Amino acid sequence: MSTFSGLNTAYTGLVAARQGLTVVGQNITNATTTGYTRQRVTTSAIGALPQVGRLSGGIPQVGQGVAVSGVARLGDIYLDAQVRNSAATSGNLAVTANALTAVETSLQEPGTNGLSAQLTGFWADWQGMANNAGEPAQAGVLIADATALTSHIASGYRAVDSQWSQVRGQLDGMASELNDAGAQVADLNGRIRSTLATGGSVNELLDQRSTLTTTIAALTGATVRILPDGTADVLIGGNALVSGDTFQPVAVTGSSIMAGAAATPVVLTWANRPGVPVGAESGEMAGAVAILTAANATGTGGALAEAAASYNSFATYLATTVNAVHSAGVTSTGATGLDFFAIAPTGPAALGLSVLATSVADIATASAGSGALDGSNGDAIAALGTAPASPDSVWSKFVTTIGVSTKSAVQQATLAETAATSASSAQLANGSVDMDEENVNMLTFQKAYQGAARVMTAVDEMLDTLINHTGIVGR
Repeated sequence: MSTFSGLNTAYTGLVAARQGLTVVGQNITNATTTGYTRQRVTTSAIGALPQVGRLSGGIPQVGQGVAVSGVARLGDIYLDAQVRNSAATSGNLAVTANALTAVETSLQEPGTNGLSAQLTGFWADWQGMANNAGEPAQAGVLIADATALTSHIASGYRAVDSQWSQVRGQLDGMASELNDAGAQVADLNGRIRSTLATGGSVNELLDQRSTLTTTIAALTGATVRILPDGTADVLIGGNALVSGDTFQPVAVTGSSIMAGAAATPVVLTWANRPGVPVGAESGEMAGAVAILTAANATGTGGALAEAAASYNSFATYLATTVNAVHSAGVTSTGATGLDFFAIAPTGPAALGLSVLATSVADIATASAGSGALDGSNGDAIAALGTAPASPDSVWSKFVTTIGVSTKSAVQQATLAETAATSASSAQLANGSVDMDEENVNMLTFQKAYQGAARVMTAVDEMLDTLINHTGIVGR
């Protein structure tokens, strides 16, 4: 083994230690960078060279130093997949929970501003009319409260309709975010493939791609498949959103208003294949599409459309129930067969509900043949509030259904969010930068560099003796 080879051995140690310090510096400077995964230099020992020549036999040989084989990204594909899966579930449930919470809040139940309190006042007004038949002042109170009741029903419907439109707008925004992320992943795939082909490091590119695929998974429940060339296929419902450096954009089609959702359902489709659904089964977008589904006869449609349908049903039931009794009564002027409420022939019933009565002359508080000042029919209408199938019970059932559905959705969303947080914490624990660990590594590589430099100095001194001082004894 030549003395000169000792210089090369020490030099490889300097290179390895310097590369290690560079990687440590990269980790420390990106300790707070979102999505960054810590890195480590990987090394391997260089074996001894084959021995040739007569003078080499019998001399133990050592290796030739150390080689830097690469810079490893300390991520975990299984933890990454868990983060994507949990993000998809959490996103899906969060959309539902938020929409139902908004509907529940708009009900203002229980409370003095809720419809239940207004219904109680409405029936009390009818009892007042029964006790004061023919009184204009009492009639004015009844008409005002009834008008406020119809306005409250309309306001509740509009709140649901507004929430539907809000979710529809959010879905369009999600589609734009998805397309942007998909295009970036396709671009990164191409850069990763070409960089790997030339022997470069793609760790930072992988970090960027991982962050984007997590976003895509949260939106659509997409899965990721890593290929041997370093690229990643992103699949939604088994279909490729991204394949290599090719990206397939998506589009949201269907009605932009709740009233048209039954005729033209909101669907997530492939932009280059109109009419072909994307098939997202999870994620925020799937949750939004489910929320925007039209109501159906079984009550299993979208939560918002079903809530709107309940408002329409309640408005119709209230008008029909009150009108059935009111039309059988007689007003103070002797008129009979009059309705108290009217519903517009077109449009949602909740918005078309109105009060027909404009004065005491339009209110039938008396029963037929009992005299103009009789209040028995007013008593009958007041009793509707406590009847077995009263409008109050119908409204209470609706409120209870919304409350139970909202509580269940919020609980599920909370559990899913906890699972997503746990998965993210596990990913961070594995791949995030630990400053204490990096400081230890920095000292280790620093000492290694100093040691390799000292070896090189010692070998240099030996060579100096061999070259410049051999053969001069006795001169």
